[in-house]
Amino acid sequence: MRVNRFSFLLFIAVFTAPLLSVCAGSSGRKADRGVSRPSPETLPDGEYEGSGRGYRGTIRVRVRIEASEIAEILITGSGEDPSVGGAALEELLELALMYQTTDLDAVSGATESSKGFLEAVEDAILSP
Repeated sequence: MRVNRFSFLLFIAVFTAPLLSVCAGSSGRKADRGVSRPSPETLPDGEYEGSGRGYRGTIRVRVRIEASEIAEILITGSGEDPSVGGAALEELLELALMYQTTDLDAVSGATESSKGFLEAVEDAILSP
């Protein structure tokens, strides 16, 4: 069976496109946001407040730093739907504490809520 060049190139394009999108990962989000990731190592111990724009308005958080680590994140205000955006916020809160970063992917189905939460945590850490 003879395969023409066009069919071969189409085959390669179809099967390599998903690999390229996976390799881009969250680094594309960093560039889109134009913000370098904040680091709790540079902050003195204390509580910091921040806000971000979610799907249904402002999301407010309080971040407690202890021994150069994020010890606690409290969501102090949010208008997000509890079953969708609210669930995403809780999931991201756990991940941010576990991995000590805001460099996390958005929760599928709650992208704007996710971005708002991560923005709020970054705001707290960047503007003490």
